Amino acid sequence: MESKTAQAVAKYVRTSPRKVRKVVDLIRGKAVADAFAILKFTPVKSAADVSKVLKSAVANAEHNFEMNVADLYVQTCYVDQGPSMKRISPRAQGRADVIKKRMSHITIVVAEKPAKPVAAKKANAGTKEG
Repeated sequence: MESKTAQAVAKYVRTSPRKVRKVVDLIRGKAVADAFAILKFTPVKSAADVSKVLKSAVANAEHNFEMNVADLYVQTCYVDQGPSMKRISPRAQGRADVIKKRMSHITIVVAEKPAKPVAAKKANAGTKEG
C-alpha cells in the first residue's frame, strides 16, 4: 500500500540553488518536527525559505488529505534552478562583466510513516517457540 503524500513548491526564490541544496540536504528523510528544529537553528538565509515551504507542505497534508501531523516525515525534497537575472557590472579598461543572479524552485514532499504491523510480529514469535 502506497502512503499518501502532500507537497509544496516555492518558485522564483531569490537564492542560488547551490546554497539552498545545502540546507535541503539537512532535512531529507527526517521527521517533520526534527526538520523544523534543524531549520530553526541553521544560520543560513535560505533556511527560512525552506522552513516556509515545509510549513506549507505540512498544512497541505493536514488540510487536504487529513493526515496526522505527528506521523509526517520529509519523503523527498529537491531544488531546481529557476531563471537567472542578468546584470552588468563595469570592469577595468571599459569592459563589462555579466553577473547572474540565480533563482531557485524549492519542492518538498511529505508523507505519513507507514504503520508497523505489530500483530504479525507477535503471531510469528509464538510459532517459533512452539
